[in-house]
Amino acid sequence: MTYERHDTGQIEVKPLAGWTVLVPRGGPWGDQVSAKLRAKGAQPIVAAMINFAQTDDAETLDAALTRLAAGEFDWMTVTSATTVDVLTSHRAVVPPTTRVAAVGETTAAALTAAGYQVDIVPSEDNTARGLLAEWEAATHGEIPLRVLTLRSEIAKPLLTEGLRRIGHEVESVVAYRTIGVPVSEKVATDVAAGLVQAILVTSGSVAQQVQQQLGPIPEGTLIACIGPQTAKDAAAVGLRVDVIADERTAESLIDALVRVALGS
Repeated sequence: MTYERHDTGQIEVKPLAGWTVLVPRGGPWGDQVSAKLRAKGAQPIVAAMINFAQTDDAETLDAALTRLAAGEFDWMTVTSATTVDVLTSHRAVVPPTTRVAAVGETTAAALTAAGYQVDIVPSEDNTARGLLAEWEAATHGEIPLRVLTLRSEIAKPLLTEGLRRIGHEVESVVAYRTIGVPVSEKVATDVAAGLVQAILVTSGSVAQQVQQQLGPIPEGTLIACIGPQTAKDAAAVGLRVDVIADERTAESLIDALVRVALGS
């Protein structure tokens, strides 16, 4: 831990000084996390380990986004930050008449960073089940609503099925396929040599890539997961989990690292 004295006489604590932290996502989210890490004294390495590939049914996605822009949906649900990347790449327009529900603070942060509004984020359970549990209160029980659910090819349609079960008109569209992105040889070498103090794990897909590309992770490297579900997904692929953020936010994830650095 280091301290910096400013011209004002204030002393700023840098609890993550000397830490190199692997950030597994690029784009606006990766930039924001990197800035927050630097503010705590860490040296971030941005190495996007997953990316999205075009859906096999691009025509259906394009048609859905055209209808979205025309205001044909009352709600749109977004279940991952990668879906936000798809929206951005398609320059998708979300009209003010369409409200947006995000599953998880990471997704909500990505939407906000990309310039989209967010109307609902589950307050406790940041999963599709959590959103369903709070849906009626958020929509004031209005039925039926026209809902566009955007998902990955491998995602289970829990949200779509749940919304249909309670009477909504749901159009479920595959927005992308998830693919792994190889890290550079230097990143892999640095991790193997124990030169990276922490690796952030932000989804089950990231956990899988960390384990496949970088495992076994040295004991001295902290594996920090963004929430309980991600921790479960990481354990399922054989990845060790050292720290779990209290909330599914970048801030909470970094706070978890700080607590370790301070020995608290």
